[in-house]
Amino acid sequence: MTDSTTVHLLRHGQSAFNAIYDRTGRDPLIVDPELTPLGVSQAAEAAAGVRRLAPDLVVTSPLTRALQTALGAAGGLGVPIVVEALHREHLGNTCDIGRPPRTLAKEFPSLDFGHLPETWWYTGRTDERGVAVEPEAVLQERVAAFTEWLVHRTERSVRSVRSVLVVGHAEFFGRLGHPGMRNGEIREWRVPAKA
Repeated sequence: MTDSTTVHLLRHGQSAFNAIYDRTGRDPLIVDPELTPLGVSQAAEAAAGVRRLAPDLVVTSPLTRALQTALGAAGGLGVPIVVEALHREHLGNTCDIGRPPRTLAKEFPSLDFGHLPETWWYTGRTDERGVAVEPEAVLQERVAAFTEWLVHRTERSVRSVRSVLVVGHAEFFGRLGHPGMRNGEIREWRVPAKA
């Protein structure tokens, strides 16, 4: 990535978890949920904005709602879509528990999951829901690691990466300085110079 590279963040479309949690305020105990029909529409609506941005590279979280959003919003652009676990969501609910790479590869055969470890989400002592809530310090380390990874990323298949689209999650994007992003919203992220 160069100093002239523009980075945009796209929050995934509405997931089955979001639809229930927004109404009830309770974790509906759905592991790695898919997009709802509204979420699919939000990804499709974001596609027009993504086309205008003309990204040379798309980086997506391996959580299903982000993968579906990345493919729905940018899948037809003919640019590389890279799966990276560093910017997965802050694990605080069942929706943030992932699935093994081999399972994801069967569901999303056009994407490469071979570099991910078998368990790429946070694990630790679980609460009464069976959720290992990720400590804030661990999340902050991931934010720093992702920023560093993105700044130093080079693409063999792209001569000059001028624009990057990162597809991910509200809590993680909040730690990048973009709190309160709505499902399907796109914002520009000014990557810190000293990453």
